[in-house]
Amino acid sequence: MSALGSDRSAAGTTPPPGGPAGHVPIKAVKLRHPWRNVFAVVLLLLFAFVVVDAAQRPAYDWPVVAQYLFDRRVSQAALVTLELTALSMIFAIILGVILAIMRLSPNPVVKSLAWFYLWIFRGTPVYVQLVFWGLIAIIYQTIDIGIPFTEPWVSFDTADVVPVFWIAVIGLTLNEAAYMAEIVRAGLLSVDKGQDEAATALGMSWSQTMRRVILPQAMRVIIPPTGNEVISMLKTTSLVTAVPLTTELYSRTRDISAETFNPIPLLIVASIWYLFFTSVLMVGQYFLEKRFARGIGERPDAGPGPVADAPPTGAVPAVVNDPTIGAKQGGDAR
Repeated sequence: MSALGSDRSAAGTTPPPGGPAGHVPIKAVKLRHPWRNVFAVVLLLLFAFVVVDAAQRPAYDWPVVAQYLFDRRVSQAALVTLELTALSMIFAIILGVILAIMRLSPNPVVKSLAWFYLWIFRGTPVYVQLVFWGLIAIIYQTIDIGIPFTEPWVSFDTADVVPVFWIAVIGLTLNEAAYMAEIVRAGLLSVDKGQDEAATALGMSWSQTMRRVILPQAMRVIIPPTGNEVISMLKTTSLVTAVPLTTELYSRTRDISAETFNPIPLLIVASIWYLFFTSVLMVGQYFLEKRFARGIGERPDAGPGPVADAPPTGAVPAVVNDPTIGAKQGGDAR
């Protein structure tokens, strides 16, 4: 009996927090992946082979690349490319927000018009659209101001009023707005409907709700694809030669290569400039995403302190015959 009682007493006691005496912590052994290391070495060797081969390949003509990389004509064309990208994206974002709101409108006419716009501009190639806008002066030879179906008050030649640069901006904007509309719509739909209802219950207006509640939460969904669209727009500007606009980066380097009869180095020059711009945009996108993702997935660290009113480990709760006390304890347990 004494031995049994001592065993029960030992079983009922709480073990020390550090574990039983003489406890040895588990020593984790990291798994080895030899084939993964072999594959990495092979990739590095292939990369080194490509770099060395490219450095010695005569067709690349690296001295010509260095000669035209900072050429004044190339740098001016790079600036035109940035202007096309910035203007087209600004106007596309504004128009895309309007189209997204139209798509979410309960008015069937407004929603149908927005859907038709997206159907046209997402369903046709951007190059075809730019060619079409390049021929706009033939389709609409004049711009008339006045009352419809009457003699116009003022009439302008379309080719004189709208320069080629702005025709390219219009073509890129109208195409990109269709994609931005869906991006903005997806961001707005990602916010729970209860957020809007709670803001309305607090007496906020529609503009206050959008500015303070909906948009800050939707931006973490909108920004990543928008950053991708900005990078894509930077590269799409090489298609404005269909308008035709020949002062941007790709068209300018192509014209220079037509003079030197050496197209490969000029293609490398254009690629280096595009890579530089996209790298800067990717860094900016990273910090912008980081800013709008603040507070997402973060929680305060749980402290190691004991939980209040918790029974000690290994303790068995006492059996109480009073139903009132038992019900109370059952409620606490739940």
